[in-house]
Amino acid sequence: MSAPTLFDAATFRRATAERDAATLLSFYTDDAELEIVDHEAQPSRPRTLHGHNEISAYLDDVCGRDMTHMVDHFVLDADGAAYSEVCEYPDGTEVRHVAVLDIRDGRIAHQSGVQAWDELTETTTGAAAERKDFARPDEVRTFEHGRVELLNIGGSTIGRYTLEPGWRWSLHVKPIVGTDWCEASHFQYQISGHMHVLMADGTNFEVGPGQVSTLPSGHDAWVIGDEPVISVDWWGATNYAK
Repeated sequence: MSAPTLFDAATFRRATAERDAATLLSFYTDDAELEIVDHEAQPSRPRTLHGHNEISAYLDDVCGRDMTHMVDHFVLDADGAAYSEVCEYPDGTEVRHVAVLDIRDGRIAHQSGVQAWDELTETTTGAAAERKDFARPDEVRTFEHGRVELLNIGGSTIGRYTLEPGWRWSLHVKPIVGTDWCEASHFQYQISGHMHVLMADGTNFEVGPGQVSTLPSGHDAWVIGDEPVISVDWWGATNYAK
């Protein structure tokens, strides 16, 4: 009988600290499930990711953020593990993450994690005032029938989308990110145009000018009519269309 494959906790710690998304992804089974409870996904409705494609997009997002990561406690046995992680943004905002893992043949088959975020940081209590203009964005990403302009301000990234008639996420962004649904969570104000949203659970609705929408991960969307959709997003632009 061959010895069981052990989970490599040391490499997992190192990949977390180095924000190495590819190495972290290799720790998950192809059919892994990842559940997340945070300031956006409540305990009664956790964000759930299925399989390598969705987990890869999530890890790329997290590892692409300007923040530090440190696994400070790790407990491991043959069939499971648990760890705690401390993350910090440049403005001093801390995120604490605790996760429980089900291990199969040395890899993660299921993970349940809870994140807790600072509510008050230097950004809201004493940082220097800032002003930026979308006419001079810090970054612009273009894709077929659309673009997103990004401003880095107050420790956050704000995005302005311009989506032309004919644009649809599943046709024009899905090939870039490789997930079945858009896994970015959005909190956005729509300036112009009309957009139809379809959630993975079948919920669907239209968003128009002057309306605010929150979209959890797992959705498709497309422009309705002949007017471009322009919206400003406070949550989901950081790694959109990357």
